[in-house]
Amino acid sequence: MSDTINYARLQEYLETLVPPRDAELVRMEEYAREHDFPIIGPTAGYVCYQTARLIGARRVYELGSGYGYSTAWFARAVHEHGGGEVHHVVWDEKLSSMARQHLDALGYGDLIRYHVGEAVAALRTATGPFDLIFMDIQKSGYPGALPFIEAQLRPGGVLLVDNVLWSGRVMDEEATDADTQAIRQMTQALVSDPGWLTTITPVRDGLLLAYRA
Repeated sequence: MSDTINYARLQEYLETLVPPRDAELVRMEEYAREHDFPIIGPTAGYVCYQTARLIGARRVYELGSGYGYSTAWFARAVHEHGGGEVHHVVWDEKLSSMARQHLDALGYGDLIRYHVGEAVAALRTATGPFDLIFMDIQKSGYPGALPFIEAQLRPGGVLLVDNVLWSGRVMDEEATDADTQAIRQMTQALVSDPGWLTTITPVRDGLLLAYRA
């Protein structure tokens, strides 16, 4: 057996382990494939759901929500905890409308709070604290968002950040573009801060999990 794991095959294998999903979620995945729309996918989605379940999350805030795919996973966890709220934040009215349709079809409409606008600005004015914050915004904005996340996340809460492996560019010393540098900066800030317990799971494009101690 080879000592080197094929990353693409690994991701395919991990996806086979995700339990069967609601037909509406599958339709959302099909839309993403057909339109080349970036979503977190079922494996990372299940990690998000599981994390929210583990900490008993009832208040979740998403920085960057697309058309509601990640929102659906968080809403499922909050629903199973007996209710709460998940804040869906996206810059585009059309995406917000699409999310409403999908999340209503899944039966989570009453749990969702919709915001159209710039995600970090919306978080700054939100009424916290939150149990879990998920970040998937423009990568250059990752470091600047951290102070506002810290202000709004409760002690014992969890921050989840998508795309922290950035298709491997974070490990490439020659990659010095603004997005890659920003991901590195945010990651180093979290792993070097004793107020956070941080790890990266190599799921899809890298999912960072940071527990606020």
